Amino acid sequence: MTQPRVQSPALGGVLGGRYRYSLFAAGLAGALAPAYVIRWHIGPLPTTLLEVAILTTIAVFALETVQQRLPIVWRGPLTAPAIVFIVAGAISVVVSGDHRAALGLFRAYFLEPAAFFLIVGAVASTPRRAGLILLGLAAGGAVVAILNGAVVLDSIRHHVLDLATTPPVAIYQTANAVSLYLIPLVAMAAAILVHGRGRAERWLSGLFLAVAVPACLLSFSRGGYLALAAVGLGLAISHRWAKLLVPGFVVVALAVSQVPLIRHRIAYELHPLPGNTFDFRLRIWGQTLRLLSHHPVFGIGLSNYQQAMGPYWQDLPRVIYPHNIVLNFWAVTGLLGLAGFFWLTIRAFVLGWRGWRRHPAEWRPYDLGVMLVLVAMFVHGLVDVPFFKNDLSFEFWALLGILWAADRWSGAGTALYGRAGT
Repeated sequence: MTQPRVQSPALGGVLGGRYRYSLFAAGLAGALAPAYVIRWHIGPLPTTLLEVAILTTIAVFALETVQQRLPIVWRGPLTAPAIVFIVAGAISVVVSGDHRAALGLFRAYFLEPAAFFLIVGAVASTPRRAGLILLGLAAGGAVVAILNGAVVLDSIRHHVLDLATTPPVAIYQTANAVSLYLIPLVAMAAAILVHGRGRAERWLSGLFLAVAVPACLLSFSRGGYLALAAVGLGLAISHRWAKLLVPGFVVVALAVSQVPLIRHRIAYELHPLPGNTFDFRLRIWGQTLRLLSHHPVFGIGLSNYQQAMGPYWQDLPRVIYPHNIVLNFWAVTGLLGLAGFFWLTIRAFVLGWRGWRRHPAEWRPYDLGVMLVLVAMFVHGLVDVPFFKNDLSFEFWALLGILWAADRWSGAGTALYGRAGT
């Protein structure tokens, strides 16, 4: 009797037509990431359009898994740090002074995006499928970029742009949120444009960059400028012409910094003026450290920073996070959450580095892209909050899912982790 032929995961066709509807639902959820701003209540429970899209994707994935009699694989190279990070998030709900609000944030920042991570790792079985999920994220990002760029350009045209204050913004509440969401997608698109093999993928990446990079510049986010510079420098270093591209990139970056509006925005931050954002951050960091001296182990929990900071505000503007990647996680999720997040991201970077060196050429742009995403996240996180927002946490977990898919379906995951890792 002839045995059925079994395809290797390295061939990229292992799933064939499986998870087709889950793939479509995942791409649609990516496109709706910025739509978390559309909110309503179902009875006493608040929800968002993004959450509905994620839950729909989970339901479709569960249904297809049962119909196709497939196992749900959850063990892999990122499993242990992810579990530690999620457990720390659960503890932060208990620690918080507002358990109901904290539980809602835990669901939105940890549970649902982590489930989406597992789904992406299962359905993105080929570079083309991973690209379709990225295409969904890029579609939502392009809407953000175009609308915010149009608002800023209109204010410039009417001579009402004041760079000493927060620039105008559409969809989001702050201009910084634009660059926080777009720059990780810029990193992925740039890696695919420079190192991708498919013509369609490279053209689509270039088209996205043509709208996203100007929108990031027009956000006038100084942290965003630093993150963009880190992405550009990392991309130049990754190329075989690095000796030419690195100094060329430095020249281009210096030229962009001299564009009048950008130069004015940067110069305002460098002047020791009372009330500029760097002065504010220095003071908020100092007060947050005072707060953490009384809560050093568990922090103060989700949805509790403003209340816990009550005695420390003095004349500081009220914010919901301390705008520093270390203090953000330490304050909200305690030392366990801080350690779990750093373990997860460092493990992901090492996984991406290994994939960049060993995976088939079609997967390598995705490995490099996630490495650049993590670099941008940490650089931007020096002065901002690159995780604790519905779209940002969703984006983070989704991109980690693509990284896991690259490792899982390229064959490297099978070799290193056996059947449990595939």
